[in-house]
Amino acid sequence: MDEALNDLPPLNALRVFETVSRHLNFRLAAEELGVTQGAVAQQVRGLEASLGIKLFERHPRTLALTEAGREYAVSIRQALILINEATRTLRPAPQRVTLSVTPTFAARWILPRLPDFTAAHPDIDLRIMASERLAQFYQDGVDIAVRYGQPPFGAGLNAALLFRYELIAVASPSLLAQHGAPQFASDSLPYTLLHDGHNLWPPFLAQAFPDGMPATPANLRFNQTALAIDAALGGQGIALTSPHFVKSELATGRLTQAFPARLTVDAGWYLVSPRKPRQHAPLDAVRRWLQHEADIQNGS
Repeated sequence: MDEALNDLPPLNALRVFETVSRHLNFRLAAEELGVTQGAVAQQVRGLEASLGIKLFERHPRTLALTEAGREYAVSIRQALILINEATRTLRPAPQRVTLSVTPTFAARWILPRLPDFTAAHPDIDLRIMASERLAQFYQDGVDIAVRYGQPPFGAGLNAALLFRYELIAVASPSLLAQHGAPQFASDSLPYTLLHDGHNLWPPFLAQAFPDGMPATPANLRFNQTALAIDAALGGQGIALTSPHFVKSELATGRLTQAFPARLTVDAGWYLVSPRKPRQHAPLDAVRRWLQHEADIQNGS
């Protein structure tokens, strides 16, 4: 061993000293380090004894660094930062992928499938960013996105279809039991229509009632489909959604289809990514997983 290293104090004592020098309080330092206040005080006393220098002035309610303590704290902090950076460089970087999706897609499609993904790919650090805004890939640090619409989504972007957007009308069975199923020959619907940001009730009703759309007593408007679905689950009205977003609720009977009609929209959910991705293996794994899950629900 280099003789220059023989006089080094214990690393744990130096770490305790650096923590106390920031807080100037044994209790707060102990809380950060997860040890007892007595252990912190003992480490500081031992360090001062081994150095033969007083590092702190003890006052009734606080601590103060001596001049020697202040200079030593700066040097020790820099040394610990260097040790931390060297250790972090030595460890393999996590295979991180940032996925941008809309809040509804995140809550209703991604989250139920995440446990299977994390079990199959424990080495991938998948980060979900939920936003209605189309990601600025390089500026936001986003690797891949799922968005509703029609391509092209922007210059330099690839878009792969996950599934077409087919709409059904859903409601709580208890709500339909109060007024009965909507009648095609009726002049009015005794139900509140729950709208989202897509505003697709007019074409849906036009298809469901080709002889003339009935009047509706009330409308509630939300900016996200997930909120309209939650309102439908609460018995507040009828919501339009993809059957893929309410698969569990339909299977368990918490929601039921209010109309037999379905509306296929000339748009879909697309996997969007830059043509020149920043990394390949983990990103390809996420892309394959998303496409595989979409193929399963499409019956492919």
